[in-house]
Amino acid sequence: MTHSGKRSRIAGLGINLPSRVLTNAHLEKMVDTTDEWILSRTGIRERRIADDGVSASTLAIPAAQEALRRAGVSPEDLDLIICATSTPDMLFPSTACLIQRGIGARGCPAFDILAACSGFIYGLSVADKFVRSGSAKTALIVASEIFSRTVDWEDRNTCVLFGDGSAAAVIKATDGASHVIDTRIRADGTYADLLTGAAGPAGLGASKPADPKAHCIKMKGNQTFKVAVTNMADVCSSLLSDNGYTASDVALVIPHQANIRIIHAVAKSLDIPEDKMYINVHRYGNTSAATIPIAMYEAQEEGRLKKGDLVLLAAFGGGLTWGSALIRW
Repeated sequence: MTHSGKRSRIAGLGINLPSRVLTNAHLEKMVDTTDEWILSRTGIRERRIADDGVSASTLAIPAAQEALRRAGVSPEDLDLIICATSTPDMLFPSTACLIQRGIGARGCPAFDILAACSGFIYGLSVADKFVRSGSAKTALIVASEIFSRTVDWEDRNTCVLFGDGSAAAVIKATDGASHVIDTRIRADGTYADLLTGAAGPAGLGASKPADPKAHCIKMKGNQTFKVAVTNMADVCSSLLSDNGYTASDVALVIPHQANIRIIHAVAKSLDIPEDKMYINVHRYGNTSAATIPIAMYEAQEEGRLKKGDLVLLAAFGGGLTWGSALIRW
């Protein structure tokens, strides 16, 4: 493998969110729950729901186009397209190939990453390695999720958590001060049963009579909480220390937006003030792989990402997977 001597930077961001808003008040009429119960346990007030006929790829294409426009990159310039999704349009073609067609790019490799809610950090880590090795100069990472189609709307413990959304980031080679410093991605399949999604066509029990809820998310919440907090804090701590930084050097943490309690617990474990944790879970709920790039986009729009800032990303998801990225903005 050759090494380009280049590092990667985030050159442009884009988002696309469904217009339909599902509030806690709406959910009160659907399942046995209350706004107070949802808000106190999750921090979520509302989430977005995709219209019928919208797929992960069609939701993603406008986000990808905005990211390209903001980065000043044409689709023909792309050397790599990665789509992070747990709700693909179909098993194949990949959602990345459908996005490639939709934005008018041709020829470059395009593939999906399925790492659940850690998908964007997994994608960023892979794209960063492509750039550092000299295999790519410009990459597009898209995270697009339509979890409303996989939620059991009769399960009040999970249906209140998830929403739909898409976001994209253009990654470019650079030798400047703004760059991805380092990434860490991890997984432990011994925790696979804590958080599971749709049953695959060749999965366990595929030949048995169809379970009408086989496609639904199932989660062991309390156990997932404990493992998520421990692993997110550990991977962030090791990433910082391995690169010569401490938590006090971080200007902003953009964590996975799954649950306000998890975000607070990670902040406490890392000894990072909560005002340094970017939070938008109240607006969108858990949009899985899309949560971090949506939050990055909004943080940038709000002026909370300043040139030279040290920014820390952290996520966990089904697998279990988890990861962290350290960026000099």
